[in-house]
Amino acid sequence: MSRGTVRVGSRGSALSLWQARWGVARLEKALPGRSVEIVTVRTRGDDIAGPLTGLAEVGLFTSALEQALVERRVDVAVHSLKDLPVTDAGAVPVTAVPLRADPADALVSRAGLPLAGLPAGATVGTSSPRRESLIRSLRPDARVVPLRGNVDSRVRQLDQGDFDAIVLAVAGLERLGLGARVSERLDPRAFPPAPGQGALAVQARKDDTEIHAVVEALDDGAARATTSAERACLEWLGGGCSRPVGVHAWLDVRTIHVTAVVGSPDGARMLTAEASGSVDDAAGVGREAAGSLIEAGAGQLLA
Repeated sequence: MSRGTVRVGSRGSALSLWQARWGVARLEKALPGRSVEIVTVRTRGDDIAGPLTGLAEVGLFTSALEQALVERRVDVAVHSLKDLPVTDAGAVPVTAVPLRADPADALVSRAGLPLAGLPAGATVGTSSPRRESLIRSLRPDARVVPLRGNVDSRVRQLDQGDFDAIVLAVAGLERLGLGARVSERLDPRAFPPAPGQGALAVQARKDDTEIHAVVEALDDGAARATTSAERACLEWLGGGCSRPVGVHAWLDVRTIHVTAVVGSPDGARMLTAEASGSVDDAAGVGREAAGSLIEAGAGQLLA
C-alpha cells in the first residue's frame, strides 16, 4: 500500500475531533515516519435541526464516514460506538473497540445539585427518550424538555439559564475537560446508559493491511465483550438509540452481567431484567436479558 498520509475521518464536533485526535496519536506512535491528518466529514445528522427520535437507527452520524472509508477518501474512521446502528454491520466491520471510558450518564445542574435534590418542577434538558423515561420515573414532577446540540453547546444552554439541569454522558464531559461540571454520576446499574456509551468504534479497510493491523491491536477484550452484550440486547428488542431502552454490562472475571430497562415515555412503567453468563457468550447474555424484557411486555412499550 502507499506510504502516504494516513487520513482519519471524523465529524466536525468538538467531541468527535477529540476522538479523532485520540486515534491520530495512536497511529503516529505505531507508524513512525508516517504523516497522519484528520479529515472532517459532514453527516446527515449534522444537518437536522429538529428531534432525531425515530431516525437514529439509520446511521445518521456514521454512514457518511463509512462511505468515505469505502471510497478511500479516508483510511480510518472513528465513531462513538453508540451511534452505529445495531441492526446493520455497516459497510466495514468494526475493527477495534478500544478501552472503554466511563459508560455512565451524568446530571449537570446549575446549582450543583443531584437529581433527588433538584427543586420541585425543575426543568431538565434531554432529547433522549431513554433519559427522559428514567428521569420521569425517578422525578415525576420534573419538566423534561428537548435539548439538542453538541456537548459544549448543551452546557452553554444550561449556563444561560434555559434549564435547571441537563443529562449528558460522563465520558463526553471528561473528554472535553468538563468533568468538574458533573453534579451527580448516575449509577449505570440503576440508570442504565445507551448501549455502547463511553466506547469508541474504529474502522479500517482490511486491504490496507498495515493500518488494519495497527487499528486491530487497539481492540480491548473487556470493551468488546460488554458492548457486544449491550448491543445484542438492544438489537433483540428491535430498538435503536432513539428508543427508551437502557443497557449496562460489566465483567466479574470471566462472568458478564447485564441489566436492562425498557420504560414508557412518561416513566410510569419501567421494566427491568438481569442476566449473567460466560464472557465467551456476551451477545447471548445480552439476548437473554432482552428475552426477559419481551416476556414482561417490552414489546407493548416499544410499539
